[in-house]
Amino acid sequence: QVQLVESGGGLVQPGGSLRLSCAASGFTFSGYWMFWVRQAPGKGLEWVSSIKYDGGRTSYADSVKGRFTISRDNAKNTLYLQMNSLKSDDTAVYYCHGPFASWGQGTRVTVSS
Repeated sequence: QVQLVESGGGLVQPGGSLRLSCAASGFTFSGYWMFWVRQAPGKGLEWVSSIKYDGGRTSYADSVKGRFTISRDNAKNTLYLQMNSLKSDDTAVYYCHGPFASWGQGTRVTVSS
């Protein structure tokens, strides 16, 4: 079955960096757009970034543009989110989202001094 497993979250100081990963299985990863979505404490889901199936097109929410970079390795069936210059507003659970309404379990990112 379709499975998405995120990793890489943690506690980081403002201005720091983290790299999230999402390991995909159960479908042809290279054939689908993939997405990162986050949910801050007490708030709804917020789309963060998207990437085309071949990595040839990416898009970002204005709130992360210039700081976050989405990428993928289709040979490894893995999606990434490089997060730089982190702010307290980036504190959230980050989810990987893919085809067939698939979601990972989420990885928590806390930005705090």
